[in-house]
Amino acid sequence: MELFIQTVTNMLVLAAVYILVSLGFAFLFNMLGIFNVAHGSIYMAAGYLGYLFIEALGLNQWLGLIIVVILFAALGLFLEKFCFRPFIGDFNRQIMIGVAIIAILETSVNILIGSQMYIIPTFVEGTLEAGPYSVSWDRISAFVLGGVLLALVILFVNRTRWGQQMQAITQNMEGAALQGINIHRISAIVSALGCALAAIAGILMGSLYTLDPFMGDSTLIKILILIILAGVGSFQGVIFMGLLLGALYAILPLLIQGAASDAVAVIIILIILLIRPQGFFGHEVA
Repeated sequence: MELFIQTVTNMLVLAAVYILVSLGFAFLFNMLGIFNVAHGSIYMAAGYLGYLFIEALGLNQWLGLIIVVILFAALGLFLEKFCFRPFIGDFNRQIMIGVAIIAILETSVNILIGSQMYIIPTFVEGTLEAGPYSVSWDRISAFVLGGVLLALVILFVNRTRWGQQMQAITQNMEGAALQGINIHRISAIVSALGCALAAIAGILMGSLYTLDPFMGDSTLIKILILIILAGVGSFQGVIFMGLLLGALYAILPLLIQGAASDAVAVIIILIILLIRPQGFFGHEVA
């Protein structure tokens, strides 16, 4: 029973992290067709910067989280204006600029912090005891934080004017522009929001597990898998598929040791895509 509780907790935490980091990628890709291959590196760099502020500089964990989120939201504004906006519709140059961003971020992390694996101090100490079972408060707080953020994002997309404009751009960019929607302003907001969510996910991953110099690469693969499973154009599908991905990566390591669990997860996902190539909630990629 205790193993079941730990597995469910890990599944929910991993799902929250994967959903948070994937939403930013999905927003830009679904809205503007921007394929940001650097999104995983943004997630990785935020985790390491959080470690630098919290562990090396001695800042309070929550204060360090807030500072990193603000910095990466500003980075999102910069990237949208100078790196994404000029290359809308030009896939090859999007990939080239993404590779350049990856090189800059990874080099900066190596110079400032190094390429070792680190752990960010836990945000909430102790464990929740329920009879013979226990769950760390850190995992509970991470899941609650992720759930609150997801609820706020859903409310933002569905209830606010900016969110409705985002949906309009996703459906028809030219039509939205003809209706007076400022495409560049909305894309800047989306880019800032996406980088901020990736920063939160990176720091949560660093506090719950470890920071790995290659975590951005492996996470980018998971992002692409999640987006394809959800279906292009579906924000809600990202949430449901994030739960599926979290379940796979929480359960399979218990059954299969080592890197083989990742390979089995990819095989299962490929089989799903062979059956339903358009994803579960969107339309098929052309």
